[in-house]
Amino acid sequence: MTKSLKLKGDFWIPALTVCLALFGILMIYSASSYGAEFSYGDAFFYVKKQAVALTAGLIVMFGIGFLDLKRLVKFRYVVLAFSLILLASVFVPGLSVSNYGAARWINLGFTTLQPSEISKFGFIIYAAAEMSVHDMNKFKNTVPVFLAGGCMCALIILEPNMSITMCVGLVMLIMLLIGGMKIKTLILLLLPIAAGVILMIVLEPYRMSRLTAFLDPWASPKAEGYQLIQSYYALGSGGFFGVGLFNSRQKYLFLPFSESDFIFSIIGEELGLFGSCITILLFVFLIARISRAAIRAESKFDAYLAAGVASLIAVQTAINIAVVSGSIPPTGLPLPFMSAGGSSLLAYMAAIGLAMNISARKNPLVVGLRGIRTRI
Repeated sequence: MTKSLKLKGDFWIPALTVCLALFGILMIYSASSYGAEFSYGDAFFYVKKQAVALTAGLIVMFGIGFLDLKRLVKFRYVVLAFSLILLASVFVPGLSVSNYGAARWINLGFTTLQPSEISKFGFIIYAAAEMSVHDMNKFKNTVPVFLAGGCMCALIILEPNMSITMCVGLVMLIMLLIGGMKIKTLILLLLPIAAGVILMIVLEPYRMSRLTAFLDPWASPKAEGYQLIQSYYALGSGGFFGVGLFNSRQKYLFLPFSESDFIFSIIGEELGLFGSCITILLFVFLIARISRAAIRAESKFDAYLAAGVASLIAVQTAINIAVVSGSIPPTGLPLPFMSAGGSSLLAYMAAIGLAMNISARKNPLVVGLRGIRTRI
């Protein structure tokens, strides 16, 4: 008689996630080996850190798959408060860690943590819970969600971190639309948001310089336009099938942050248009499976929560690829599951655990000791 172990979640959601994460580790090694050896004397410096984060992420992901998510609705204000406190902690002297002129990390002693990567999922949980309780078709019910998102965006932009601010803002609007917010209400919300974005760009010289570099990077090829030009060289030299795995030339200290924010440039260089399209398709399939879980969810909260996770993965992936390809002004933003960064990977793996949990109501996964059997 064969024993079986029941795991919660749609098989394809964790399978695609692990595939992206492992592929990310491979590309992190390729992109960072020379720089890591040069700076730290260890070609596997970034790979080791990412592997630890992936291991912890897998434990968290499958652990969340067994939790009762209904309790999150009752504790939504606690989740929101914790998220805001975590964001505010980056401004505490002695706890905050600054890098490249931004205070985005906190020191935990044994490692550093980027609160914005965690808090944006806290907002999704709060928004999904609030939307499941109140009718978003009424303007007054959208106000708490809008204020919560606004407070979170304000704290993130003060770090400063405009890229994550954009992600949270866009996901907030997408979730409100999914929740039933009227189009005229959306327009009323977009006007002050658009004005705020323009104001943030105008008031910060470095954002203006990034905007001008985006419009004409060759006007400052050794300054603001340098990184985008190097990304162009990487993507352009890849052609249809790339220069070959581990054969990137831009990783030799030409392209800054090649292992993190600009890892897609290295994918394009080494694996070409073909490899880039395969990577994008993996993200599309993952987003589709999570969206499927949202559509089939047994409760409004589950549906909104899964939709929020899918929206954030889609928005952040689209922005990252748009940045490295020069489609929008440069901004630092990791590619989900693939860019080097423990906080980002751990947060996204936890979010996948939520999606697995939600999909389990309609799509239980049964794993036998002698094989795998999926029942849909």
